[in-house]
Amino acid sequence: MLSGWRAVARFRLLGGAGLLTVLAACQPTVFLMPTPTALSTGEINPFATNPVLDKDTRIPVFFATNRVPYGTADSRAYTLFAGDTVQLGLATLRIGDESLDWAGLHAISSGGEVEERPPLVLDKIDEWAAIDLGTGDTALSPEAGRFFEAVNRALAESRDKDLMVYVHGANCNVYRATAQAAQYRHFTGRNSVVLAFAWPSAASLLRYGTDVRNAARTAPLFAEFIQLLAAHTRAKNINILAYSAGAQVTSPALALLGKGAAGESPEQLREQLRLGEVYFAAPDANFKQFVYDLYQYVDSVNNVTMAVNLDDDVLAIAQFHHGVSRAGRPDLRELDEEESRWLIEATQRPTFDIINVDPETVPNLGAGSHSFWYDQPWVSSDVLIQFLLHANPAERGLVANTTEEGGQFWTFPPDYDTRIIELLKAARLQAGEGAPVQPPD
Repeated sequence: MLSGWRAVARFRLLGGAGLLTVLAACQPTVFLMPTPTALSTGEINPFATNPVLDKDTRIPVFFATNRVPYGTADSRAYTLFAGDTVQLGLATLRIGDESLDWAGLHAISSGGEVEERPPLVLDKIDEWAAIDLGTGDTALSPEAGRFFEAVNRALAESRDKDLMVYVHGANCNVYRATAQAAQYRHFTGRNSVVLAFAWPSAASLLRYGTDVRNAARTAPLFAEFIQLLAAHTRAKNINILAYSAGAQVTSPALALLGKGAAGESPEQLREQLRLGEVYFAAPDANFKQFVYDLYQYVDSVNNVTMAVNLDDDVLAIAQFHHGVSRAGRPDLRELDEEESRWLIEATQRPTFDIINVDPETVPNLGAGSHSFWYDQPWVSSDVLIQFLLHANPAERGLVANTTEEGGQFWTFPPDYDTRIIELLKAARLQAGEGAPVQPPD
């Protein structure tokens, strides 16, 4: 028998209005992820640093999707078919039900573990505009212009002046994509502006091949969409968090951007695109191709992080499907000598980091974990700090390791839980006695 939050989630997902049922009912419920370690003692409280905090259990996130839509404007749903038009709008999600107030949610979000985490439920989704990509026409419709104006207003009001773009993995629908993006935004103290890019996943493990084809078709559109964000928003940096098969959209898109359109240098591209932190969590992408893509764009962004679990069960299945290893569970034997040498050298530079999320050293991490970026508190803590502070791995409390060949990778030390809080407290004091931790200028 379902209890507590899970019973509420099932009722809401299966008994809601037609639109929300189409969007959410076929997917497992997203429950609020465990509190990141850096926030678990209450000594570091990002909610207290938000000058315009809306103390509400509802949380809005922007969204963009190239799923072909159907239905009327007031009863919109999205298919699994990939189109050349990107729909833009705002999704509003609720954490828990009406019995959960802000005080209760804040306590859950800042006090470590509780017996049951509240579900995220999609309250409504408002489509505001659509943009046809691939046409070469860069002019915005009035509706699209208003969407970008809304993003800029949110950035102006937010303490974090970066825009976070979340690119979900396979087996995911619009509800799940926006819910995962919303929980990230929540744990920034709602200081970050987040946009979920919902590419057309079939939302079924049995249709993984469809996801692979749709991701490949989406990549050029995503590259163009990033250019639009750079051109029409005032984000200081555009950050990207790509999870699992989201790497099949993000990696080739960044390679296209890295090649430039008119011979621009990496420095010029970095200035134009303002790409900040690019984080690949358990990337489900062809490893050899991923390295080739990385070569194209690594100097055009602030930093690229690849977080891997070498025992990832999901990526083992993906490798069986594709016949080659995945970037999140790489087989270095697939690289030739020149590629291996370049990758080793890349790990020694400040623009590329590999994090080994090792079940032997990260507590309570399942041996085959694939979803570690959000369901393991040490890892989610590191993700938040990297994006909010643009801190390098050493500044985030990670430990450097070197392979026999000279490659560098990072791991979590046994005392990470206490180390990261002390590092953040020291940073707060350095910023001024009692001052909250702030993103860098």
